[in-house]
Amino acid sequence: MSKRRIANLSAVLCIAAVACTQKTEQKSTLTQRQKDSILAGSQIPGARAVKKTMTAADSAAARQARIDSAQENP
Repeated sequence: MSKRRIANLSAVLCIAAVACTQKTEQKSTLTQRQKDSILAGSQIPGARAVKKTMTAADSAAARQARIDSAQENP
């Protein structure tokens, strides 16, 4: 092998090593609520359970908001 070819090969290996060691963590821009909503609308098994759970959570939050507002304004 020529010196030039060895230099090119070692440069490629160094770049590959650096690329492999860097963290490539991508943060999702969707909230958990948005992810659950997408899942609830899908045909995946168990999606209906997610939808029912979200509906129950919404109902509980609305009920708690009504109770809180009733306590503030008797």
